[in-house]
Amino acid sequence: MATPQPRKILVTSALPYANGPLHLGHMLEQIQTDIWVRFQKSRGNQCLYVCADDAHGTAIMLAAEKLGISPEEHITTIHKSHVQDSAKFLIEFDNFHSTHSDENRRWSEDIFSRLKQNGHIAAREITQAFDPQKQLFLSDRFIKGSCPRCKTADQYGDNCEACGATYSPLELIDPVSALSGAVPIEKASTHFFFKLPEFESMLRDWLDSGTLQSQVANKLREWLDAGLQEWDISRDAPYFGFEIPGEPGKYFYVWLDAPIGYIGSFQNYCDRSGLGFDEYWEQGHDTELYHFIGKDIVNFHGLFWPAMLHSAGLRAPTSVFVHGFLTVNGTKMSKSRGTFINAATYLDHLDAEYLRYYFAAKLSSSVDDIDLNLEDFVQRVNSDVVGKVVNIASRCAGFLRKGFDNQLTDNCSEPELLQAFLDSGEAIAQLFEAREFNKVIREIVILADRANQYIDEKKPWVLAKEEGREQEVHEACSTGINLFRVIMTYLKPVLPAMAEKAETFLNCSLDWTQLKGALEGHQINKFKPLLTRVEREQVDAMVNDSRESAPAGSSDNAKAAAVNDGDSAEIQFDDFAKVDLRVAEIVAADSVEGADKLLCLTLSLGSGQATRQVFAGIKAAYRPEDLVGRLTVVVANLAPRKMRFGISEGMVLAAGPGGEEIFLLQPDAGATPGMQVK
Repeated sequence: MATPQPRKILVTSALPYANGPLHLGHMLEQIQTDIWVRFQKSRGNQCLYVCADDAHGTAIMLAAEKLGISPEEHITTIHKSHVQDSAKFLIEFDNFHSTHSDENRRWSEDIFSRLKQNGHIAAREITQAFDPQKQLFLSDRFIKGSCPRCKTADQYGDNCEACGATYSPLELIDPVSALSGAVPIEKASTHFFFKLPEFESMLRDWLDSGTLQSQVANKLREWLDAGLQEWDISRDAPYFGFEIPGEPGKYFYVWLDAPIGYIGSFQNYCDRSGLGFDEYWEQGHDTELYHFIGKDIVNFHGLFWPAMLHSAGLRAPTSVFVHGFLTVNGTKMSKSRGTFINAATYLDHLDAEYLRYYFAAKLSSSVDDIDLNLEDFVQRVNSDVVGKVVNIASRCAGFLRKGFDNQLTDNCSEPELLQAFLDSGEAIAQLFEAREFNKVIREIVILADRANQYIDEKKPWVLAKEEGREQEVHEACSTGINLFRVIMTYLKPVLPAMAEKAETFLNCSLDWTQLKGALEGHQINKFKPLLTRVEREQVDAMVNDSRESAPAGSSDNAKAAAVNDGDSAEIQFDDFAKVDLRVAEIVAADSVEGADKLLCLTLSLGSGQATRQVFAGIKAAYRPEDLVGRLTVVVANLAPRKMRFGISEGMVLAAGPGGEEIFLLQPDAGATPGMQVK
């Protein structure tokens, strides 16, 4: 049988925004991508991993202005920190570039020109909110005012965090620019649009091709079924980005040149390495192209991007691999709880490979969210990696050093056992290929348990005390080391630094393609610790260093988040005395279709009481499944209120600055549903 030719694969992960440090959410994606790339390389495939900083946009321009530096200086500083943090997490980019580059400018202009020549660019006048003081157009998130429905103050220009209402910025009561405090005015401007609706047929074929996860394809079909809209791809000066050729004062929108950044980064790599560019991006080649992204940007990569590439005559991705969000201890990352953890803060306290292993143990091919449970994190790393895998080598190494000068036996005494370990490699490889890393880890831990069981059965520590049984000790420990070698070869894409230490100890390369038999008559080196245990104190210190507390008494910290009614008008004590606060049990919790902020809670106020439906704007802080069975406090005598999504029959109480930092009031132990709160 002919040996299969190595595959030629180009891989990217989403571009981190060059306006702040990397956090563990970024690392989830980069680690997932890096493991897959390292696996491909271990199998002899030519696999290249390129990425870049997403370096354009109004937010970067404003951040640089606030710092008193140029946008170029700002993104250069951020770029250095991103490169450093990724490297410390052992992310092995073949190229990490920037969208603010000559290569990306050339490709952005070229692709725009192709779209325009093909009749896929439209120009028309639109009216937007404009800050007369800052002299710039305002996106929704830069406009604040009072909600037109519930009158809650300090809400952004697209939806209300208090009542869940959605609206346009111009509907806000007393709107102001979040940048200057000036009252926005309406101003007309000509914008350029990509004619996305013209690609509906092509996109339906793309979604039906089976190249995307079914969950992703189904979600994208909802966009198609709702009717595609033309995509605004330009912004007005002042704007940090690339000016559109021949259109003074008009700039490419950041989301146009960001995915083109994949091409720009690869072009930079090709120019430096001499690799042929066309083979990877032109149509008609057998190379493979994969994007790893989070589910929040699936519309750009699943609809806009393939349509742009199609119009420009470039190849579509082989697939787009989508993962879920990262939660910590069951909830969204929170600065006040110390669970919004920057990559650098983690590295100040913990080994990068702890997190690489834990993420691998949780990641699959689905788009489900990944939870970093810190208790489980400590237990799993200590139990699996230190207590099982490292333990195999440490249990055998001492006997080999003391009695046999670190020399393995000339013949493997357990060929069938070793062959079973080798035979498991193909199934593990298939799981790696499918990105089922959690199943990979499960299989490897099973092998580690079998190896430790073998050592327990042989008991070399007992045999070593009995005269004339030296050969049995030698054989048992040599077999143990050979089993360890197989396991570490499989683990190498996940734990590359530990694998490198193991290679030094074993005095050989952990090469998957060369894993065909036992090391026999082989000289190994003195064993040194490969990875130490995680201490809970290290994790606690990391959380403490990540925690940010608002100043006592600050308006943000004290702002109530009674999430169904934000009316803050002054009331009298007699009015307050009418409020009936009761303990309620959350018996069901569901997301609300069409609402970004709301959860629909079903509450029980005790036996004999009918359940109540309450809409609560806490989706950013809680997953529905984590709320079921929890006790909270509800305003029980609030008149039912008709909302856009149904009738809300009460109000749950919470506090916090809003967004992901909302904390439901929870009664003390002993409280029961229906109990009155005094």
